[in-house]
Amino acid sequence: MKVLVVAEHARGRLNPSTARTLAAAKLLGPATVVVFAADPGPVAAAAAALEGVAEVLTVTDPAHAEPRAACLAPQLAELSLGFSHVLAPSTTFGKDLLPRAAALAGCPQVSDLMAVVDARTFKRPIYAGNVITTVRVPDTVTVYATVRTASFKEVGATGDAAPVRAATPSASLPTHTRFVRLESARSERPDLQSATRVVSGGRGVGSKENFAVVYRIADLLGAAVGASRAAVDAGFVPNDLQVGQTGKIIAPDLYLAVGISGAIQHLTGIKDAGTIVAINKDGEAPIFEVADLGLVGDLFAVLPELERLIVEARR
Repeated sequence: MKVLVVAEHARGRLNPSTARTLAAAKLLGPATVVVFAADPGPVAAAAAALEGVAEVLTVTDPAHAEPRAACLAPQLAELSLGFSHVLAPSTTFGKDLLPRAAALAGCPQVSDLMAVVDARTFKRPIYAGNVITTVRVPDTVTVYATVRTASFKEVGATGDAAPVRAATPSASLPTHTRFVRLESARSERPDLQSATRVVSGGRGVGSKENFAVVYRIADLLGAAVGASRAAVDAGFVPNDLQVGQTGKIIAPDLYLAVGISGAIQHLTGIKDAGTIVAINKDGEAPIFEVADLGLVGDLFAVLPELERLIVEARR
């Protein structure tokens, strides 16, 4: 098996989603990582140090300063020749790029791969995670798959670095798209999709102003902030904080759910979390069915006390 993994990166740093994708690749064989960048050096070095990486390919072009799927897809389709599998994280980046490359290569795609049965057979969720399907890719085509990163733990770094070499695909770059600007929310808190700790608030928080209690606890824990769809729809927080089937699928070591009832769409987004802690005044809330630790109480009484205990424990 020859596996090609597409590295996701931003501002010269390798995204943790790549290390999770490599965990899936390890189940298939040693992986080659391809880095598309204007200056791939730092990202390539970080990728070369990861476990399971046999080689790193760099594709250098000023056009790669900002990732554009229309630009990367024809090059990836060309580079995939000779590989049995092409994997990318099931993030916005991977979901944008891989279907284009698979179509250009004339291959089907497996979306949200969550388990490897064998080299051609995989499991993936459908219906908001209520059903897990088993799919098989024909032996005659390359497997293109986006990897559900919440289902895999990051691989670690090794003492030895894999070799890095330049690749120069001959595919013509399209001219019908161009990068204009990137608009994204800036935050000093950890990234929601890669954070090891997440504190999320739901409709029970009550208002945008009341969300301050969630932010304070998150900052004390060094955690990212998330929210349920109900909280987002109510305008308490921006939609980039939404966790769940229609938001971000996450797998932190600790997930603290505050004032969240636990709709199935939300639970789908956190089912791979290590420890789930729920605080809700409704003892019958569905969130308690999946929580490892649950506290029935008024969040506006519980969170200040929790805040006090954390501060005292650090003195």
